[in-house]
Amino acid sequence: MSELSPGTGPAVERLTVAQALVRFLAAQYTERDGVRRRFVESMWGVFGHGNVAGVGQALVEYRDRMRYLQGRNEQAMVHAAVGFARHSGRLRAQAVTTSIGPGATNLVTGAALATINRIPVLLLPGDVFATRPADPVLQQLEHPSGGDVSVNDALRPVSRWFDRISRPEQLIPAALQAMRVLTDPAETGAVTLALPQDVQAEAHDWPVEFFAERVWRVGRPAPDPDALAAAAAAVRAARRPLIVAGGGVHHSEAHDALRELVDDTGIPVAVTQAGTGALRHDHTSETGGIGHTGTAVANSLARHADLVIGVGTRYTDFTTASGTLFAAEDVRFLNLNITSHDAHKLAALPLVADARAGLVALRAALEGHHVEPAYEAEYAAGRADWEAVAGAALATPEDASRPTQAQVIGLLAQTVGDEDVVVNAAGSLPGDLHKLWRPRSPRQYHLEYGYSCMGYEIPAAIGVRLAAPDTPVWALVGDGTYLMMPTELVTAVQERLPVTVVLVQNHGYASIGGLSEATGGERLGTAFRYRAPDGTFTGDPLPVDLAANAASLGLAVERASTVGELRAALAWARTAKGPTCVYVETDPEPTVPAAQAWWDVPVAEVSRRPAARAAAAEYRQLRSTRRHHL
Repeated sequence: MSELSPGTGPAVERLTVAQALVRFLAAQYTERDGVRRRFVESMWGVFGHGNVAGVGQALVEYRDRMRYLQGRNEQAMVHAAVGFARHSGRLRAQAVTTSIGPGATNLVTGAALATINRIPVLLLPGDVFATRPADPVLQQLEHPSGGDVSVNDALRPVSRWFDRISRPEQLIPAALQAMRVLTDPAETGAVTLALPQDVQAEAHDWPVEFFAERVWRVGRPAPDPDALAAAAAAVRAARRPLIVAGGGVHHSEAHDALRELVDDTGIPVAVTQAGTGALRHDHTSETGGIGHTGTAVANSLARHADLVIGVGTRYTDFTTASGTLFAAEDVRFLNLNITSHDAHKLAALPLVADARAGLVALRAALEGHHVEPAYEAEYAAGRADWEAVAGAALATPEDASRPTQAQVIGLLAQTVGDEDVVVNAAGSLPGDLHKLWRPRSPRQYHLEYGYSCMGYEIPAAIGVRLAAPDTPVWALVGDGTYLMMPTELVTAVQERLPVTVVLVQNHGYASIGGLSEATGGERLGTAFRYRAPDGTFTGDPLPVDLAANAASLGLAVERASTVGELRAALAWARTAKGPTCVYVETDPEPTVPAAQAWWDVPVAEVSRRPAARAAAAEYRQLRSTRRHHL
């Protein structure tokens, strides 16, 4: 129990380090646009030695102030926290506590995902004894170059902030620095506080002020006036401007500001994976996904644009088609981004500001400006042509036929409400969704593609549902990613969270299978089938029943083998009261339009096999079109 220390000096309270940390976190708030929110209201945990007697005991001590969520896999807990924070606009976050050793190293993939996607999550891995009473202890890494190295140091390169609390008094500055980074929209990502197991349980006299409510204001930095004037001049001079909307539009809640700007100016908008939903699909300026997984109309506009206006985007290689997409000889870039590092990419004219504040200011500076009618007519015709192509892929005319993956997407789109959330991350589905999904609300489309991490979908769907308890959430999962991380389905059952898993079975890694074939790898290791005597993977699919597996973990399951059955199963799932799974075997033949732009995956320069030699020749030709924008 805590003890208030007597005396005439500053008031102090005697608590363990773990108790003090939980008390501190429970009192942290964010505020943006006058709205105040509790920042860390829950903590995920898998307990073992290294956190059970420290953070675990503290969570029992203060269970009225900090909700505990039981995870099954440490990586998955981070994914759930990322889903929660992203759906909360990065204004709320969750913490994750683990044991030492493998519990801590299992965090590394999740931490990388959070940092790459600029999503706040607080990691609290247990660590070996700071006082070293026994050396080595169970799961301790003995490193020949230093006695202070532990496995937790693997988290340093994938964390935006890392500290090891080896003395109780170090917690105060470390906790404040952690909160600074977590709530800074330009710096946020995974934050790690490594907690040696003996220090967690050590008592200390803490200033009572450390536990007072603290508000971290998330501001909206405005653009520099001179930079804004230069940006407006660049837009006015452009004949074929194109806006590339990224995830920063969502993080800033800049959707209305973007819509108002393009309503005034007529500038078309293409969206990255993270930016999808920045405009409703039926807005006249919305042209769909850009880049390797983009639409024909958006990529055609990108190839001929003379000014590319990036709003909250990192310009990954999928967006730029590995440096080959923006092909106009005179093309220039204007980047509105809260992060200076991203604003300067592609030798751009930088406009460093909050996305919403920057768009509002740019709109005012462009008053009276509008693109030429011929340009509007061009991209309107392109939108109509693409709608016909996409509509044909999504059509579901035969109720008795086995559905294609595109038809699964089409039927799901018909089932979900405007505010439902669809979560996906890796495989062939992200490319198909980027081309075909028609978002009807800003947060309906939840794709993790910064790290493209298999296994993200199910835990992230749980995180989204925790962030928005009344919102239907769908985890769209392929068989490959399901096999990697289905464990958090048990947590969904435990917490009675009505998430729905749409489990698409095509008996292999469809995305990498296609990539392997295109690059001379001949689909090695990408099919879930029996091995033939000659070493190839052919024959019948493996007798793995993933629907039965989902049922064994506590989900209500509906199997669908035809278009009609799938339509009925999806309708059933949307009204279900608990965790559900719709299992569907799909036609493995691709029915979505092929990639509209290149992606650089190096091919073997020499080979005895014809497929690899042909792939290498094509690769050399495509690589020759890459350029550096200067």
